[in-house]
Amino acid sequence: MNIEFIKAKLCDIVNMQALIAPEIESGIILPRTDDEVATNIRSYTLALKEGELVGFCALHIHAPSLAEIRSLIIKEEFRGKKIGENLINTCLEEARGLGLQKVLSLTYKQSFFERLGFVEIPKESLPEHKIWADCIKCKHFPVCNEVSLIKNL
Repeated sequence: MNIEFIKAKLCDIVNMQALIAPEIESGIILPRTDDEVATNIRSYTLALKEGELVGFCALHIHAPSLAEIRSLIIKEEFRGKKIGENLINTCLEEARGLGLQKVLSLTYKQSFFERLGFVEIPKESLPEHKIWADCIKCKHFPVCNEVSLIKNL
């Protein structure tokens, strides 16, 4: 399968929002307005198959040494084909290039991230601004079943 990984552009926001909508509705992924996505557009990496958006995720920087993988989504019929793994590895390579030391993830897919070298950490160790800026928007807050994981680069 020939998948191209590219940085998102503003014109991609409509398709990104359409792809992620079912996961937002189910509470798996946090909602982000078009303006929030536009402000952070440089964070997103897209997976395209013959020009069709089949997945994406973001590398969101929290501090000079810490970033987060977030908003990982793969179109349902393309799951299980290592696209998510390749998206994460693309973001990890970007993180290394930026000089980051650690990348975290809050996820319901713990084993997926552990296969990529992430290890579980207590949620209490997350940066406080992460909780108040993002988690407060979640329909599951404050009772959250997500697992916090981190990878040292």
